Amino acid sequence: MSVKRIVLISLMTVLLCVCSWITIPYTVPFTMQTFGVFCILLLIGGIDGTISILLYIVLGMIGVPVFSGFQGGIGHLFGPTGGYILGFIITGIIYIIFELLTRKMPDNKKKTTLALITLVIGLFCCYSIGTIWFYVVTKSTSYSIWGILMLCVIPYIIPDLIKLGLAIFISLKLKKIINKDENDYE
Repeated sequence: MSVKRIVLISLMTVLLCVCSWITIPYTVPFTMQTFGVFCILLLIGGIDGTISILLYIVLGMIGVPVFSGFQGGIGHLFGPTGGYILGFIITGIIYIIFELLTRKMPDNKKKTTLALITLVIGLFCCYSIGTIWFYVVTKSTSYSIWGILMLCVIPYIIPDLIKLGLAIFISLKLKKIINKDENDYE
């Protein structure tokens, strides 16, 4: 693994930590985590991006306060909202599959559109895992499935799609800089 890859994975882990600290408290907090996940995957790819997401989760599990509200610890991960955090891994895996299927495709608008669709699918899977997790952990007898969706998913769809659009815009600009070879700076 090159030094550049290690640095990028580390920087993206820090980006995800910072994005999780930008929080509006709610049952499932409004954060910039999904924006961070989208940026990470778009900027450094599925494999390195998923490694970065895993590092973020491991940091949180061992107690570093990287989760929303400056929280950390395995208890937070296994709490009601932990499934959404674990869903980020599935989003990364789905993005790896996208990259494998499109690796010979030139970078163009069609590939960007497919990346957008892939990340929407990943977001849907993240919502699904998080919602099921929330239901199981809270032993929801007081919430119907529709009630949980209204609490944990519906309010987040439009903000997350806006974050995805912003992540694509930013990644298209930054990817050119990240992919420059060291010799390009001489």
